[in-house]
Amino acid sequence: MLQLFLKIFFKVISKDGEHLAKLKYVAFMGAVNTELPAVGDFVALESYPQDTSLIHGVLDRKTVFKRSDPAGGEQLVAANFDYVFIVSSLNHDFSMNRLERYLTIAWYSGSKPVIILTKADLSDDVAQIVTEIELVAYGVPVFPVDNLSKRGFEAIEAFLKPSETVVLLGSSGVGKSSFINALAGEPLMKTSSIREDDSKGKHTTTHRELHLLQTGLLVIDTPGMRELGIGQASDGLSETFQDIEDLAARCKFRNCQHGTEPECAVQAALADGTLPEAHYSNWVKLKRELAYFERKNDPVLQRAEKQKWKAVHKALETQYKSNLKARKK
Repeated sequence: MLQLFLKIFFKVISKDGEHLAKLKYVAFMGAVNTELPAVGDFVALESYPQDTSLIHGVLDRKTVFKRSDPAGGEQLVAANFDYVFIVSSLNHDFSMNRLERYLTIAWYSGSKPVIILTKADLSDDVAQIVTEIELVAYGVPVFPVDNLSKRGFEAIEAFLKPSETVVLLGSSGVGKSSFINALAGEPLMKTSSIREDDSKGKHTTTHRELHLLQTGLLVIDTPGMRELGIGQASDGLSETFQDIEDLAARCKFRNCQHGTEPECAVQAALADGTLPEAHYSNWVKLKRELAYFERKNDPVLQRAEKQKWKAVHKALETQYKSNLKARKK
């Protein structure tokens, strides 16, 4: 199993223990980014424990966590995990919008999300925050914990079984490293303090790595990612905002844009307060982001977008010339 990616080399775990490996060039010649090994992958390995082993191929993945890369494509972050632990702290930096973004990515991965609220000792409104999260995170378990005292850890034991794998997602400073140390019962990860004025932390973890705990649990840690592109996660968006999808299905018109159309169930829910405005606004924002990504990466949609704006510019030019002629008369 691939444990760590070190630019040119990979750190792998096999029956011979931990050792370094590299790609067999012929096997991966012409491979695209998403076909290369990622942390958590099971690989076909030609093992040389005393030297550098060779990776011949990547076995089929059961789950994959991807993120958008700067070039507009997708980057693999982790693979073959059973649960996505979305880690958020109950301090000044808590963001429901960011939590919904992580949920979208988690559902899209094919795995099951679990929300971990760290630093529960810093909040006087833990129960209220949990209730608010449960209203928008349909059926997703929510667990407030304290990494230092390990209060709340007994509630998550069902997700920490030997031979299962969890991947941690969350911004820097939310306590992912401290959470891993608490799970392990020993200081596996370096931790750092956060700024008191805004509760923002440093990127203590700068790479993705898989940890095999003494309990048999596998934990994949990831660097803090505050802005996480949702890429092609249309299915994940539907899961995260299932309440809005259900409302939209009750609109009078199938192509309702939830604006001024009559008998719009979404607008009705906004008006009577059953649909929170912030929840709806974040859905609109993520839908637009998803549509932009799809246009950017689909040649057919790209051409359609160019033709649309070409028609708009032509109409504006025609209108301008018409107005100019009218003024001359």
